[in-house]
Amino acid sequence: MYQFHQEQHVYSLQLAQQTKLNASNSWVMTAPGQEGFVKLPNEKTLYISPPRTSLEISSPKTSGTEPFAAKSDAGNVYITNQRIVYLPNSPTPELQSFSSPILRLQDAYVRAPFFGANYWTASCKPVADGGIPASCPLVELRLTFREGGAFDFHTIFEQIKERLYQAYTVARESGQRGDNVDLANVHLEQLPAYEPVREVEEEEERVILSPVPLRPAERRDSGLVDVRSVDEEESPKPADNIAPDEPPPGYEETQAQAVGAELEQRLRAESERQ
Repeated sequence: MYQFHQEQHVYSLQLAQQTKLNASNSWVMTAPGQEGFVKLPNEKTLYISPPRTSLEISSPKTSGTEPFAAKSDAGNVYITNQRIVYLPNSPTPELQSFSSPILRLQDAYVRAPFFGANYWTASCKPVADGGIPASCPLVELRLTFREGGAFDFHTIFEQIKERLYQAYTVARESGQRGDNVDLANVHLEQLPAYEPVREVEEEEERVILSPVPLRPAERRDSGLVDVRSVDEEESPKPADNIAPDEPPPGYEETQAQAVGAELEQRLRAESERQ
């Protein structure tokens, strides 16, 4: 015998009728001694959380709404290609299980508090006879992932939600009813990586000048370090007071003319004395 738990699945009634289940078709079906739950037709499990994931269900704090609350401190949450399912480790009369169609969950996001575990929250539209009072048109869900997995859960949830939305939109535009969608043909491959749109063009490449190489530091007499660039070191400097190795051009001829002029001047001076 199977044990049945109530669930929140808007499409399970039509799908279960096709398999002629002899029970209320708005429940989660589990098998004693087996982990998890009995899947619906064409249902595939995409994610299973660690066992210490808690769930809190509460009605919005607004006037005119009947208060409702249920919680479980530990359990597993599943994402399939049709719904999310939560099975507590220790079921209670208030919360034996929870299930909701993917497309009935809205405003989902992940929070990473400074202290405490990451948690996922969303708004859920309950279905009729699902265990939630009819006076609550909306309930708030909070899944706390004490052993990690919040961001993986949210990523997979958003991916399958987009796929399902596309499938039901195409079916509605073609005149089909939502329950006639063939979920076995829903594309479940990973969506392409998100790339944000560039609002500002990339700046032009800047030319980076390499630094001028420096030779090793030298010590001055004063003790200060003198650093000079290689350009200064390699630049030629004029030589000061360095005698040439060879006489300049015309040196011997000039020297002979000077000796001849001096000799002629001496002879003239001696003749004048006489």
